[in-house]
Amino acid sequence: MPSYFALVPAAGSGSRMEAASAKQYLPVRGRPLIYHALRALCGLSTIRQVFVVLCAGDATWHEYDWSAFSGKLSPLFCGGTTRAESVLNGLRACRSAIADDDWVLVHDAARPCISPVLVDQLMRELAEDEVGGLLAVPLADTLKRDDGAGRVLRTEPRARLWQAQTPQMFRYAMLVRALAQAGEATDEASAVEILGLKPRLVLGDARNLKVTFPQDLTLAELILQDREDS
Repeated sequence: MPSYFALVPAAGSGSRMEAASAKQYLPVRGRPLIYHALRALCGLSTIRQVFVVLCAGDATWHEYDWSAFSGKLSPLFCGGTTRAESVLNGLRACRSAIADDDWVLVHDAARPCISPVLVDQLMRELAEDEVGGLLAVPLADTLKRDDGAGRVLRTEPRARLWQAQTPQMFRYAMLVRALAQAGEATDEASAVEILGLKPRLVLGDARNLKVTFPQDLTLAELILQDREDS
């Protein structure tokens, strides 16, 4: 039976947050942002090991206590200049621990509100899939394309459009091959698509938001607080 591993790329700076520290270390409910995603992934018994990919010179990682995830969390100081490069470097760095047919769940460090229930759902729905897939939600908002001068050029139809989330789950060998060929793919699914394959869409949750702008931190705090209070 294939095993399940998780990989969290966290080598970026998160420049759109306009913060002094890297986005993954910004405080959310008394913990660094990345802590909440790692807690959800490490808490699943079905995930054998969680790798976090950091930049080579990341000294901030050692300032925090990760002992709660002892034995399951492995930092890899081999991040690249892009997300795709960081994921590929991480996959190559942990090659000895993962078989070609094992599943790898790649998750954004900036999605702190991922729930173990949602990850488990993704794993169950894709367990027998030939390609793999990703969490995603159907687009609900009306989409406008601008004309380059700040005015509406046209309204884009949103039918059959989905917003990609993470985790995105693919077999180890397939993912390495896809990323090696895809160049600057913005996510793992788009890299796999370049191979001519069609990843499966698994219904996600709008609460699995990606913290990109400063105001997103407040929303993430509220979601996590509500989850802990319920």
